[in-house]
Amino acid sequence: MLDLINDWLWGKILIAVLLLVGVYFTVGTRFVQFRYFRRMFGILTSGQAFAGDQHGHLSSFQALMLSVAGRVGGGNIAGVAVAITLGGPGAVFWMWVVGLLGMATSFVECTLAQAYKQPEPDGTYRGGPAYYIARGMGPSWRWLAWLYSLLLLVTFGFGFNALQSYAVATSVNDAFGVPVLASAIVLALVVAAIVFGGVRRIASVADFLVPIMALGYITVALVVVVLNITELPGVLALIVKSALGLEPALAGGVGAAIMMGVKRGLFSNEAGLGSAPNVAAVAYVPHPASQGIIQAFSVFIDTLIICSCTAFIVLVGGVYQPGSAGEWAGVPLTQASLASHVGEWGRMFVSVALMLFAFTTMVYNYYLGENSLSYFGVRRWGLVLYRLLVIALCGWGATTDLATAFAFADVTMGLLALVNLVALIKLFPVARALLQDYDAQAKRSREEPVFDAERFEQWGVDPRAWTLEEDEAKRLARLKGAQAAQ
Repeated sequence: MLDLINDWLWGKILIAVLLLVGVYFTVGTRFVQFRYFRRMFGILTSGQAFAGDQHGHLSSFQALMLSVAGRVGGGNIAGVAVAITLGGPGAVFWMWVVGLLGMATSFVECTLAQAYKQPEPDGTYRGGPAYYIARGMGPSWRWLAWLYSLLLLVTFGFGFNALQSYAVATSVNDAFGVPVLASAIVLALVVAAIVFGGVRRIASVADFLVPIMALGYITVALVVVVLNITELPGVLALIVKSALGLEPALAGGVGAAIMMGVKRGLFSNEAGLGSAPNVAAVAYVPHPASQGIIQAFSVFIDTLIICSCTAFIVLVGGVYQPGSAGEWAGVPLTQASLASHVGEWGRMFVSVALMLFAFTTMVYNYYLGENSLSYFGVRRWGLVLYRLLVIALCGWGATTDLATAFAFADVTMGLLALVNLVALIKLFPVARALLQDYDAQAKRSREEPVFDAERFEQWGVDPRAWTLEEDEAKRLARLKGAQAAQ
């Protein structure tokens, strides 16, 4: 029954809706992901992006690393290999298309999350789909915000955390022969040390691990490309031709290439699910659109860079044979392909990469669940209980094959996406107005645009979330300068 629901939800509804929404947001924002692509690097290299504690916020860079930690997971290694096996090399092309469209969707949801963030009694900030649904869509939609928070808690806080722990434990067992039970105990202890440290410790872990694991994986992929540089033009031609149906001999044909590429791309980058906005809302930025632009870049990192690395490792190797699934699929195909390039240590490297990707995703998933509980008003002892449950699930999940739980989590994730997409479509006029305000300021000055929350109070934006104590005088001065130029 769960498989039937998943096939209906992901195979017939969500893929079409997410693609259409991606096209709509791309056109409606006047191709924001391309217009501001260079500016993504400018924002990230500014001193503000690496600013430390800013009135309860994370820095822009920390929020980016935390969202990349959530997006980059097993799907970047196993999912890409499965897409190529079942959909042919053309699936990679459609993953790229989904990634480029998903950048616009991510911009919209993360910009809204920043605009509608809320200050907490302890001086920190919270935000995400539940917050922009409740404040942006009005009191009559509050039930939808509660539904979203509940689905987020069940899907990420509990379901996917147990599944990721299983992936970590089995990966360590494959690579080093460590018993699964031993991995489960160590994993539970490490997760406990991190989650009881709060969001700042979670961000610090992501700050440290994500660049290492991403750059390490990209470096190995570049080594493979350099070693096979003469084959690269042929591989790129193969990807494009099979995507457009010009290689009819390949397994699955163009239909399978589109289906697998789109599905795996959406699973990998999570654009439209509403998960990343929970993190994006906590970043310290002068304008909501600034974080939207940065978070669009995280989709680019996930799909256009990390997924492409796996694709090139597989396609320039001698293990995968176009037109036949062969004996390899998923992680074993990536492992065997890398081993054919660099030797047997390549298998161990893939296992370690998968372990790190899955571990950082677990920490990120925990935070999403905590954000849901915060929206419900759960405080100290409720959060302690939640943390203990997550730690127990990490230990138990590592030793249990949770195929049924995975299918159930897929259903709840599909419902999560539908709820968020309803909100994004309804609130798109707000996101577009925020972008227009950003555009107007960016044209007049090279300085990063500044947000005047009072102008958007009619949309449900809370100006208190943008009143940052000693920075307020500086912010008002910049606003007066912008208004005078106008």
